[in-house]
Amino acid sequence: MLKTLFLNPPSFEGFDGGAGSRYQAKREIRSFWYPTWLAQPAALVPGSRLVDAPARDMSLEDVLPLARDYELAVLHTSTPSFPYDVRVADELKRANPRLKLGFVGAHVAVQPDYSLLASTAIDFVARAEFDFTIREIAEGKPFDSIDGLSYKIDGRVVHNPERAILRDMDVLPSVIDVYQRDLVIEDYFIGYLYHPYLSVYTGRGCKSRCTFCLWPQTIGGHKYRTRSPANVIEEMRRAKEMFPQVKEYFFDDDTFTDDLPRAEEIARGLGKLGITWSCNAKGNVPYETLAVLRDNGLRLFVVGYESGDQQILLNIKKGMSVERTRQFSADCHKLGIQIHGTFIVGLPGETRETIEKTIRFACEVNPHTVQVSLAATYPGTFLHKQALEEGWLRQDAGALVSGSGVQVAALNYPHLSHEEIFGAVEEFYRRFYFRPRKIAEMTWEMVRNPEMFGRRMREGAEFFRFLGARRNKGGESPGPGAGAPVSNSAAH
Repeated sequence: MLKTLFLNPPSFEGFDGGAGSRYQAKREIRSFWYPTWLAQPAALVPGSRLVDAPARDMSLEDVLPLARDYELAVLHTSTPSFPYDVRVADELKRANPRLKLGFVGAHVAVQPDYSLLASTAIDFVARAEFDFTIREIAEGKPFDSIDGLSYKIDGRVVHNPERAILRDMDVLPSVIDVYQRDLVIEDYFIGYLYHPYLSVYTGRGCKSRCTFCLWPQTIGGHKYRTRSPANVIEEMRRAKEMFPQVKEYFFDDDTFTDDLPRAEEIARGLGKLGITWSCNAKGNVPYETLAVLRDNGLRLFVVGYESGDQQILLNIKKGMSVERTRQFSADCHKLGIQIHGTFIVGLPGETRETIEKTIRFACEVNPHTVQVSLAATYPGTFLHKQALEEGWLRQDAGALVSGSGVQVAALNYPHLSHEEIFGAVEEFYRRFYFRPRKIAEMTWEMVRNPEMFGRRMREGAEFFRFLGARRNKGGESPGPGAGAPVSNSAAH
């Protein structure tokens, strides 16, 4: 077995686009997701090590000495971070020319030729579900015998057959042992989750067809493949023993509530364990199921509302009605389930009027907190193809983030400029959070909970600094490597 390093590479300051994040840009409030997509193959490779450089505040200089200690390095990348990650690969290879080095992630899975030819330091790309592909590389198998692998021979890119999609998710070992071995869980912080939190996947894939969403269209697929309830409950039992300081568990499946009977069964098991948990959900969970989940420890949903305009939801194939999400939100409020709502500005069909409509809708349904993102176009998504065909893609936008890591407006419509789209994000935030109702709600939360008081004060300061930097820099300057294909969306 090759001595293997799994690396979430250093990137721009505040980068929150690591191996488990959907939002590959600097956030309004400093956040870090667990590098679960790297932890999973790391759990399959004995003697490996996982290093999450952004979460540890590690620079390239901090990481480089590691190159000499390993025979194989696997780096997770994303479209916004790819130019930075190539630089890291170049330096690692320079430090150890014998190091076998490869990339994983949605960006390289859909663009293996471009990715491999970006640098002589990159020996391979593991496409799609890469867990067992990486294990076979670590076992020393010849490249030409490994499904799901792309590599180079004499400068020419070779693609092996696709690896079969994993159906039995229970064969994957738990990632929490890797978390305990290699990570400092207090490093991971999300504004809407209790701290410290722990995040895992209980399945892959999403049956929804949202045109902007990255993972189902590139790696996970549109069938929700799940671990058995017993497997998940046992993992949570062990996690509770291993990490007694954890205050909340988060299930990062694209849509944990896609399988309602399974969600209820897992919830009942979690209820017996007495843990607090949250998950990603679609805004269509029936009241009866909401009550079961709430009664068994559910605290919060992350819900992709995207827009308050029905036509836009149809344009992006959301498969959801505004009225249904309105009722769902009311049900959650009634049951005391909090919601972190995510919205996207600049989707196909967006106008000044629909932006106004969505801001009013967000204020009406009143999730506890919100994330407002710019529509962006990840390679491999329907939205990326649509934007190219329609001529919506700004050719001067370069990467999806500015040099400082702020998300840029990559789409430009004849009736709605990218400047207007970019400016709408700040307007959205200000009008949502600076309402008397929301200010009173947040103030009461801080009065009741002294720990939350300090946290909200810190987050508020970070939020204003973010808006200031965003306004001053405009988020419009292409980042390093702007020749890379324009991509990605805040794939909620």
